[in-house]
Parts: sequence; C-alpha cells; structure tokens
Amino acid sequence: MTTLLLLALFGAGLYAWPRLMGFQSQRSEDYAETTPVFDIRRHLSGPMLAEGVIFGPTGGMSQRFVANMEGVWDGAAGRLSETFRYSSGTEQMREWTLRLGNDGEIIGTAPDIVGEARGRQSGATVMLRYRLRLPDTAGGHVLDVVDWLYLTEDGVILNKSVMRKFGIKVAELVATMRPAREAEIVAE
Repeated sequence: MTTLLLLALFGAGLYAWPRLMGFQSQRSEDYAETTPVFDIRRHLSGPMLAEGVIFGPTGGMSQRFVANMEGVWDGAAGRLSETFRYSSGTEQMREWTLRLGNDGEIIGTAPDIVGEARGRQSGATVMLRYRLRLPDTAGGHVLDVVDWLYLTEDGVILNKSVMRKFGIKVAELVATMRPAREAEIVAE
C-alpha cells in the first residue's frame, strides 16, 4: 500500500510541476511592472517578419518557418494577417480578428481557432490561451495553446508557445517578430 501511495504522489508531483514551476506557471500579473510596455495596437501594426522553429514532442526541431504578418487597427479592433512558409514547403494562412478591453484583456478569433482566444497585455508581455485546430494534413487534432509574447528593449518580440493535447506537451514554438522593411518581406 505504501508503494502505491508513493507512486501516486510522485505522479501527482510530475503533473503539478509545470503548473507550479514551469512555463505554465507564468501569470500576466508577474510582468505588470516590466518595460517597455507592450501595446499590441502599436507593436503588432504594419508589416512584420517572423522567423522561428517548432519543436516536436521529443524536443527535436520538426519545422522552421518564416512568416509575413500585417496588423491593422481601428481603435480597439484589429486584424492580424499571417502567412507562414514552412521548411517542408507548405504554406499556411491565418487571419486573426482581435478586440481589446479597457483592462488589457484581448479576445481573438480566427478560422482555425476553436471558440475564442483570450489573453491579456501586461507590462512588456502579451499572453493568449486558445484551442487550435490543426489542418487535416497534420491530423486535424485540436491542441491547447499558451502563447507568450515578450517585447524587448529594441522592439523585437520574442514568442514562445506551448501546445498540449490531453495535458501532454506535443510541440513548442519559438520565434522572433519585428517590423519588416520592404526588402525583407518574403515573396508571395
């Protein structure tokens, strides 16, 4: 009986660890006093270039990508268009519709998002949580995503996303995002 109890406690500890000490333990409030202040209407506006990698469930790199992005805002309502080009040769497009609340709350929708993305601007960060439906070519699975954007002093945005299925991490994305100059936009 003691062995079963120890195994159960160990298993519970392994499950709780990321929620208490890892990436998932971050809260928007933790960054409230950080600068520069991230205003998505300013920092996700106009043409942008993103470059990144996706790591699979074993931690190895599974894809690289480059993305052209463009944000357009009208007050508290915005649209963020993304065109991803993956190292596998595939292309993916997503268009976010975003709304901002007075308290820093963000609500977003996109065709491959199940329900609404919800998040918050706080200090130098933006956090979004949402459910992402993968394309049929990638299995059509629905993943739970936690997406953090960190604004650096020079205006570059560092993006880290963790994707889970049934609570198990299946992928991570790490990327940089920055304003694009005309010559940097990847030909479409």
